[in-house]
Amino acid sequence: MVQLHVKCGDESQFLLETTCGISMEDLTQQVTRIYNSRLKVQRICSEMEELAEHGVFLPPNMQGLTDEQIEDLKLKDEWADKCLPSGGSVFKKDEIGRRNGHAPNEKMKEVLKKTVEEAKAQISKKQVQANICVNMEMVKDALDQLRGAVMIVYPMGLPPHDPIRMEFEDKEDLSGTHAGLEVIEESEAQLWWAAKELKRTNKLSDFVGKNEKTKIIVKIQKKGQGAPSREPVISNEEQKQMMLYYHRKQEELKKLEENDDDSYLNSEWADSHALKRQFHGVKDIKWGPR
Repeated sequence: MVQLHVKCGDESQFLLETTCGISMEDLTQQVTRIYNSRLKVQRICSEMEELAEHGVFLPPNMQGLTDEQIEDLKLKDEWADKCLPSGGSVFKKDEIGRRNGHAPNEKMKEVLKKTVEEAKAQISKKQVQANICVNMEMVKDALDQLRGAVMIVYPMGLPPHDPIRMEFEDKEDLSGTHAGLEVIEESEAQLWWAAKELKRTNKLSDFVGKNEKTKIIVKIQKKGQGAPSREPVISNEEQKQMMLYYHRKQEELKKLEENDDDSYLNSEWADSHALKRQFHGVKDIKWGPR
């Protein structure tokens, strides 16, 4: 199997196994779906952490308002009594004003947080260092775990305007957000390797040959951004080790230059005539009284 190390910019994303015979059209779609789905998991995890702390999302017309403003405008959260966490709630005010403050109890909070940690670990960039490949099934499994945890804690479901529910239903609106800039549409995605665009009309073997044991670094980006920067000849870690080695050598040379002690010349091992005297039998002769 060919192993792809997928990057976006200079940042590692995930490892993917494929075959030389796959079309670049299918491979580009596969890489893009995994890339975007991992972003979805990360967004859901971030919102679920807030859900565990401050409860469900307020209606859009109540978000960011103070209690006094809500009272003056006579606004009411119709979903507050419908979307209650299992085992009751604990009030913890959301200072940002996005959530209603009716958080799950400690037991249910732990369910959400533990599931979030497991999902994050499953699609983590650290999987690259561990040489673990990620596929779409793994990402879907992470999404299913998150969905199951939410159903356990909120059996009545979440409000339709809650971003977690919208993410699960693929109705999220990311326009005007930083998260929206990270998403790459399948039709706009391009894969690059060795400063060459892997065009969708070709097969992967047209670029890397037919050796199924090949390992390459590919970069995903949007169309029109030009060729991505080339990979450095040595990694940052290797560069650090080299700099450390040269620094140590310089320190050693500096100490040698500063050390002008020549007392070692009086040592026996430094006597260039010691062997000659030994042959003549005049070694260890001392002049003067003993």
